[in-house]
Amino acid sequence: MTTPAPVLQTRGLRKRYGDREVVRGVDLHVPRGVAFGFLGPNGAGKTTVIRMLLGLTGADGGSMELLGHGLPDGRRAALARVGAIVEEPRFHGRMTGRENLWIHAAVLGPDAERRIPEALERVGLAGREDDRVEGYSLGMRQRLGIARCLLADPELLVLDEPANGLDPAGIRELRALVRSLVDEGRTVFLSSHLLDEVERTCDMAAVISAGRIVAQGTLDELAATGEPRVQLRLAHAADAVALLAARPDVAGAESTDPERIEVRLRTKGTRGEHAVTAELVRQLVGHGFAPYAVTSSTGRLEDRVLDLLGRRGEEPDPPGSATADRDLVEA
Repeated sequence: MTTPAPVLQTRGLRKRYGDREVVRGVDLHVPRGVAFGFLGPNGAGKTTVIRMLLGLTGADGGSMELLGHGLPDGRRAALARVGAIVEEPRFHGRMTGRENLWIHAAVLGPDAERRIPEALERVGLAGREDDRVEGYSLGMRQRLGIARCLLADPELLVLDEPANGLDPAGIRELRALVRSLVDEGRTVFLSSHLLDEVERTCDMAAVISAGRIVAQGTLDELAATGEPRVQLRLAHAADAVALLAARPDVAGAESTDPERIEVRLRTKGTRGEHAVTAELVRQLVGHGFAPYAVTSSTGRLEDRVLDLLGRRGEEPDPPGSATADRDLVEA
């Protein structure tokens, strides 16, 4: 059985600005028909990679392919079926949303013009399409940017931080829109600093740090490379730490407050994690401890990504803060 060609692929991609190499041998492989997250801290090279793929800046080394076309020679043919937003989308502020889409459709042809009403409906701007864009919020301009992408009936959408400026309801709508596009067989390459949104939206992801890809694969594959963690709540937690840490299936245990232990397990798969957790509880009870709460780690992917980025051990942001929803990095 022949493996389908990837929709986007790079090999050894490099970019230098002066004496600083900002993209250092990036290898990406994005299959067709998935939502693919591109995660990394500020300055890691995310936007530079996207700009090279779209021909907005040249590469200093390596190779790139889009939709089966080698770049830069095949860029014109490839970009005919690519929709993209890089950083904040730009529009003519004194024109309406519909008029801005008309201008773009005029370049693409009559089929694109016929797609305008459906595109506006899909991004939730029906009823506001005849308002001037200068009165749009940032979130509305983001949605109008996605509508503009849809006019080309794209096989691939490249979205750079599409959740910027969206309220929680808007983010949910964006998530549903991305999934509906994937369900149609399209591919969405989504750059984001919000790990929570990548987990909820994407099928696969790559993590870039200091210009290099440090991990990529399905979300399950990425999460499986991290250690499962279990939190136990019980009185006199510090007295139980040594008991648990001595087990061969425990990689480490620490008391994080007088009534809580965090345990790192040496096991793979949910079934193995559950079996070891049950053994921990039985051992504690057998030694006179009374656990009253057990929580399996739900943030294994978060732990793994933070490990890759060297961010483990930092205190989480307080509830209600601007980064409390697992904002990995400054965008």
